Parts: sequence; C-alpha cells; structure tokens
Amino acid sequence: MKKILLIEDNKEIRENTAEILELANYRVFTAENGKIGVEVALKENPDLIICDIMMPVLDGYGVLHLINKNPQIQHTPFIFLSAKTEKGDIRKGMSLGADDYITKPFDGTELLDAVEGRLKKAELLRKDLASGLTGLSELMTVTSGKDVLTSFTEERNINKYKKKQVIYSEGNRPFQLFFIQKGKVKTYKINELAKELTVGLYSEGDFLGYIALMEGSSYRESAVAMEDTELAVIPRDDFNELINSSKEISQKFIKLLARNVSEKEEQLLGMAYNSLRKKVADALLALQKKYTSSANPNSIDISRENLATIAGTATESLIRTLSDFRSEKLIELNGSNIVILQEKKLVNMLN
Repeated sequence: MKKILLIEDNKEIRENTAEILELANYRVFTAENGKIGVEVALKENPDLIICDIMMPVLDGYGVLHLINKNPQIQHTPFIFLSAKTEKGDIRKGMSLGADDYITKPFDGTELLDAVEGRLKKAELLRKDLASGLTGLSELMTVTSGKDVLTSFTEERNINKYKKKQVIYSEGNRPFQLFFIQKGKVKTYKINELAKELTVGLYSEGDFLGYIALMEGSSYRESAVAMEDTELAVIPRDDFNELINSSKEISQKFIKLLARNVSEKEEQLLGMAYNSLRKKVADALLALQKKYTSSANPNSIDISRENLATIAGTATESLIRTLSDFRSEKLIELNGSNIVILQEKKLVNMLN
C-alpha cells in the first residue's frame, strides 16, 4: 500500500482529502503545519507528499526546501495544494522542485489523477534504464508520457547522406540533434599520425551528437555515414527545452551519459591493448551486437576499411586476420559480408 503524507492546516480540507485518498486504498498520514509535516516525512518515508502553501509555523515553500536538503526524502514526489492561482506562486513552487500543483477547490477525480500519475512516474524513474541511447528513449517516454521516437521526430526535416558522406566534423559547433531513421553511422577521431580511430557506432533508433549539445561545446569527433543514411533533424532549442523541463530527466540523463562514457573507454582500451586477433574478434562481436538483424543474427555487411578502423588496425593486417579466422572456420567470407560461425570461440579469444 502506497503511503501519502498530507500537510494541510485547514482541518476540514485535511480530513476530506485524507478520506478521498484512503478510499482509493492509500495509507494516509496527516500534519496540520509544515514543521510537523517534515517530522512525519522523516519518520514515515512516504511515497508522495501533498502540501499546502500558506500554513503557520512553516509554509509549503519551507517544507519543500527542507525535504530537498535531506537525502532520505529528497526524491519524494511533491505536489503543492493551494488556493493561490497566480502564475508567480506556481512558478515559484515549480522552480523550487515541486512535481505538480493542484489549486483549490478541486474534485476527487482531479486529486486522484494527479496522485496516480505522479506515483506511476516515480516508480518508472526508480527502475534501472537500459544503457546508452535506448535508456534515453525510455527516460523521455516516461517523463513526457509520449512515445519519444514519434513525438520527438514527427514533422522533422529529414537529411539524406550517401555512404562515406560526413555528417559533422570535429571542432564544429552543434546546432541540432540527429535521430537515425535509416542506416548506420560511425564517429571517429584522427590522431597526430593521421590514423583514424573509430570511437562510436550508431544505427537505426539511435540519437547522435547529443553530448556536445548537453555540454554546450564543440564536437569532439567526426561522424560519417557507413551506408546510405536518413537522419531526422531536431533543432537545438527543442532538445534543450525537453532536457531542461524536469530535474528527473537531468539526473537520469547524467547517469546514462556516464554509462556511455564507460562503454567508450572500454572500447578504446581494447583497441589499445588487445592483440591483433583480439581486436578483430572484439570488433566482429561488437558489430554483431549492434547491427545484425533477427533474420540474419550472425551476418555482418561492412567494408574492410570500416572494419579496420573499428578494430583499430591497418586494413592489410585485418584482411590477413580475417583470412586466418576463415581457415579456422570461425567465420565465413562472402564479398563484404562476414558470417560468424563460432561466436563462443571469438568470445573466448577475449578472455
């Protein structure tokens, strides 16, 4: 049973509201002023707090301030309840971190809808999201209540890129976010010896270029289409508005970015320290995970040049290693197509 703390100085409103919530099968704790309310919150750890603004001893703004400072309860969903409807009061409450705002008088349906919606969203946001851009999609869907891939890309301009066409270059300033509707993209850096190093692989359903937008910085790598590709273009202002609309999105998004950074670090370390065979095996397995379809789960269609940059080795060395793998019956080669025959043996090669 979910626990709700109701902080309200008006006895009649407090009792009537508590009764409505109890009839909806919530366990309700009440407090007649803000000071008592904070004490009850610390003792009971409620799943949600509903709080009046104008109260004696400690008003609603003070309650929210104290709750946000206490790690034990600072992430508790918070709904303001007040007769004040001026925009300034609403804006102040939301800027302090309130999740919602209900004005008096209100009916039971309005109250229960707000409570149910906020509790459901809090439950979803407590779950571990998938890593990378899939997690970003899940996060935006939960927070906006919409299908992010539809709402975020509908009626957008579609840019079409030919194979090997540059999408953006290292050092340029970002003006939009890209969403891959079709095709494959790699990001890469060029070192002081003019050697290309692949640092990211992206495919249909992925967002591209979001780190530079979040940081307000220039691109740290270049991006190029690996095949004919279609990208939906989301203007920077639209992206910033969505990301900055909620503290929940910001907190979760930072965690997702941290996961992406860790994945890239592992890829770069692998390229730097693995043997040639390990590098090629690692690249094949990464591509299999990222790009193969359910119809052909072990088939990879990629040029030798692109595969070499992903593996972090010379094209000639890659070709020799693929030939060795074929002789060992680990893979099968059909033109640019590579079919993995012995996935477990490739995995064991990395251990």
